[in-house]
Amino acid sequence: MQVLLPFVLLVCLTVPAFGQEKMLDAASLWKFTRLQEPALSPDGKQVAFVARQFDVDANTSSRHIYIVPLDGGSPRKLTTEGTLNERPKWTPDSQQIVFVSNRGGDAQLWRMKADGTEATAITSLATEAGGQIISPDGKNIVFQSAVYPDCPDEACNKTRLEEEAKSKVKARTYTSLLYRHWTEWQGKRRNHLFVVPMEGGAPKDLTPGPHDVPPFSLGGPDGYAISPDGAELCFVMNTDENQAMSTNKDLFVVSLEGGEAKRITTMNPGADDSPQYSPDGKMLAYRTQTRGGYESDKWRLVVMERATGSANILTETIDRWVESFTWSPDSRRLFFTISDRGRTTLQMMPATGGGAQTVIAGASSIDDVQLTPDGRTIVYSEHSATRPLEIYKAVSRTPPVGLTKMNDALLAGFNTPQLEELYTDGAERAKVHSFILKPAGFDPQKKYPVLFLIHGGPQGAWGHAWSYRWNPQVFAGAGFVVVMPNPRGSVGYGQAFIDGINDDWGGKVYEDLMAVVDRIEKEPWADKERFAAAGGSYGGYMVNWMLGHTDRFKAFVSHAGVYDLRSMAGETEELFFVNWEFKGMPWENRESYEKWSPSYFARDFKTPTLVIHGELDYRVPLGQGMQLFTALQMNKVPSKLLVFPDEGHWILKPQNSLLWYKTLVEWVTEFTTKKEQ
Repeated sequence: MQVLLPFVLLVCLTVPAFGQEKMLDAASLWKFTRLQEPALSPDGKQVAFVARQFDVDANTSSRHIYIVPLDGGSPRKLTTEGTLNERPKWTPDSQQIVFVSNRGGDAQLWRMKADGTEATAITSLATEAGGQIISPDGKNIVFQSAVYPDCPDEACNKTRLEEEAKSKVKARTYTSLLYRHWTEWQGKRRNHLFVVPMEGGAPKDLTPGPHDVPPFSLGGPDGYAISPDGAELCFVMNTDENQAMSTNKDLFVVSLEGGEAKRITTMNPGADDSPQYSPDGKMLAYRTQTRGGYESDKWRLVVMERATGSANILTETIDRWVESFTWSPDSRRLFFTISDRGRTTLQMMPATGGGAQTVIAGASSIDDVQLTPDGRTIVYSEHSATRPLEIYKAVSRTPPVGLTKMNDALLAGFNTPQLEELYTDGAERAKVHSFILKPAGFDPQKKYPVLFLIHGGPQGAWGHAWSYRWNPQVFAGAGFVVVMPNPRGSVGYGQAFIDGINDDWGGKVYEDLMAVVDRIEKEPWADKERFAAAGGSYGGYMVNWMLGHTDRFKAFVSHAGVYDLRSMAGETEELFFVNWEFKGMPWENRESYEKWSPSYFARDFKTPTLVIHGELDYRVPLGQGMQLFTALQMNKVPSKLLVFPDEGHWILKPQNSLLWYKTLVEWVTEFTTKKEQ
């Protein structure tokens, strides 16, 4: 039996560049290499990962697979063909890597030797393939493909795809919810899990039927896993009739040879997700939420005995969300990350339960945790507010070591100031945590404009993390002191603090935010005549709420903001969200929708406002931004509408992002610039 040596607290520090006055701008963000999907080889000697680089002029990107030795050395590029090479997965003998590539024209599964040679296609499906995992015995690959549920084979799927593409009629017909989601309308295809032999062959559908397997997820651990003996697949599925009102995902198991699936979580009305078998195959760990219909319930870590089905919640006494987790090689412990006060830390706990021990913590966010076979070394990814994601290793009782430094040379050309922190008494004297970022060369004797950023969710949080969409370094580089409060509803401060925003969207959270504004106003460097605020999603809602409730700001930016709650409930897609937040639909609880809707206060709008929206945003549909802009214009409030026809809730394309940053910075600068007397 392998013994995991005890780990001590490892403090992860990020070191800013010195001697530089140049700060980041939006154009600089697109020069960084974005690292993803680190995968430790089973023999613990090498880490494969994906590096994504952008061509701003072409408005495109390319992803390629690299490899770096665990004992040190420069990363080496393994793939050169195609623009998409991702999700590297090692075979158990560490001799080959299975990956997704579009080098043949569309996304298919490929395998190559560990040195990048002898790349061979495994699949050639008309519906494409991705999301692969490899059975521990190395014989099979399980992967995802979006197929027509009534098609019995590949020929049928290919024919249906061709017919759909050629059809002159593009109309859609629906008889149930969820008919569109996030950025896409529901089509006739469903995501299924298939199994194919390592050497290739005819794939077998393991999850036939009308449901998407796994269900839609915005990141997080995989919703499926193969047992150590290679015989069984555990997967996540939601079988509720009305998917728009349900968060009730359950775990199922099915033989890798096919057959009828069996539901193994039956009593929980909330979500069960992220299954992982213990290396010895005796246990199955997963994350769970216990309140049905509430997507922001606490994520708990559970261990189930496979033989008996008995389940034990390990983290009930830890008042934080479990984000991701992994088993120790000896099956005795679980390592898991939690969100805590704007950071992500790594904890360790016995698989049988007990006290948790902090393993890695500091001013950063970590993920992708993996252990070497001897349990002595941890490999993980880390990023912070001062540097983008890189891959690290940590050995017991020694400082962590960077395995990749692919952005160091570029980062050295910029001054990336550290975040400062502030606690303020908010509503009901609750402590409200904020991050503050000051421009390079900050002079405390001078007065500065202040930009308050309001996060979305609303159950989200600003963290000590690198962002490409709302990067505070860019706003500080434009001359603002940036203040990022985590008011009621923010994750990482306990579930009661999160729940405090339910059916109270403009209440305690608004008081929390204004308490932070009051506190910042007292700072000698803060120019209260040059305050601005910007936010996206719920942050956009709060900007819209502030429009009708305060005149303390010179400019607002509302990105993808909720404006009229009643119409929002009728056109958004995940109805469980509004149903939970406002205790029913508008015809069931009209009072809440009227009480908390910014649209009811439009006559009081006075602050110049930039409205930004994506036409493909089905979470907060375009109509919300259009209604807001109409109200501003009708009230003769200085306002501008920026619409992206090819973007959804987030602005992701390089040139669109550059325009987004440029327009936002110019808008808040225009109204916070001191006028000559």
